[in-house]
Amino acid sequence: MKPDKKSSIPKNVLYLSLVSLFNDIASEMIYPIVPLFLTSVLNAPVAIVGLIEGVAEATASLLKFISGYWSDKIHKRKVFVVFGYGFGAVSKLLIAVAMGWPFVLFARFIDRMGKGIRTSARDALLLQNTTKNNKGFIFGFHRATDSLGAVIGPLLALFLMTVLNENMRMTFMIAFVPAFIGVILLMIFVKEKNQPPEEVKKRIHISWKEINPHLKLFFIISMIFAVGNSADAFLILRSKELGLTTTFTVLAYVLYNIVQTVVSTPGGQLADKIGARKVFAIGLGIFACVYFAFGLINNPLFVWVLFPIYGIYVAFTDGVSKAYIAEFITERESGTYFGVYQTGTAICQFLASFIGGALWTKFGSHSTFLYGAAMASIALLIFITSAAVMKRKV
Repeated sequence: MKPDKKSSIPKNVLYLSLVSLFNDIASEMIYPIVPLFLTSVLNAPVAIVGLIEGVAEATASLLKFISGYWSDKIHKRKVFVVFGYGFGAVSKLLIAVAMGWPFVLFARFIDRMGKGIRTSARDALLLQNTTKNNKGFIFGFHRATDSLGAVIGPLLALFLMTVLNENMRMTFMIAFVPAFIGVILLMIFVKEKNQPPEEVKKRIHISWKEINPHLKLFFIISMIFAVGNSADAFLILRSKELGLTTTFTVLAYVLYNIVQTVVSTPGGQLADKIGARKVFAIGLGIFACVYFAFGLINNPLFVWVLFPIYGIYVAFTDGVSKAYIAEFITERESGTYFGVYQTGTAICQFLASFIGGALWTKFGSHSTFLYGAAMASIALLIFITSAAVMKRKV
């Protein structure tokens, strides 16, 4: 009996997912610790945390478009992915030796530069291995393995922090190991499909006027939403502010990633079944509710409820957004389209992190989350009403 093509995993997707797994183990070993390292060891204010995350994401944003377009132009994907993950691995060692927040900023710059180089090309590689009916499933599966790394990483960090007497620097250095393993797996096992000669000769031309109206709308609402979608570091700091210990804060973050891991693949399959647009809209609604609640709660027990629900939001938007975009493009120019989308949202997230840090410093933590909830609500309202109008016109 032949395997169902909608639910089978191509080898390239499996290996790329394993690479993401190991990279995310490394990244998530340090991600929940970095804001604590900055504020408690290097004595940086919360506004600096927002600045660092904002600059880091802005760096990634600019390169996502450039690398995506370049990978389309030269018809190569893997080389960008290898260099991108390689920079991410080196950044772990750089954070370990940082003696002040400017050097952490530099290390995060290197890390996000790697993310910017690899992301669009990696998504294009994934798209090479999809069919018309399984885009949500493939991108959802990749998101799930990525999230699994975000479960293992913080748990491993907690174990190391306990064994090493909360030596954050040594934890950062050990995080280099899984990142390096991921790069080796990528170099050996991931294969790239060769483009047909007639496709190689084609020039890439993308005009805003020629883009599908539904895709244009999606780009616009994604930007509006991203302006309020500040870095997850603020969720971690908010949990600490509410009274959770460092250990429980990291465990709550792990719970959030467990939910991501479990729900991402079914979320992608749901998108294949009922449409990626509907699933993405549900995700926006969940985000708005979670951020609104984070802005109002005073009891740390609510963190254990909100973080898992937040994981559902990610499962319903991350891979699903790529599947939705893929409905309107071909693999040939996918690097450029993914790059445009990721660059636009990342620039807006830079603004969100900067605004979020400024609001927190000036008015308190609640203002950061209420602002994020408001922007998500506006984006959702525009998405629903505009889509309904466009459907009636058709």
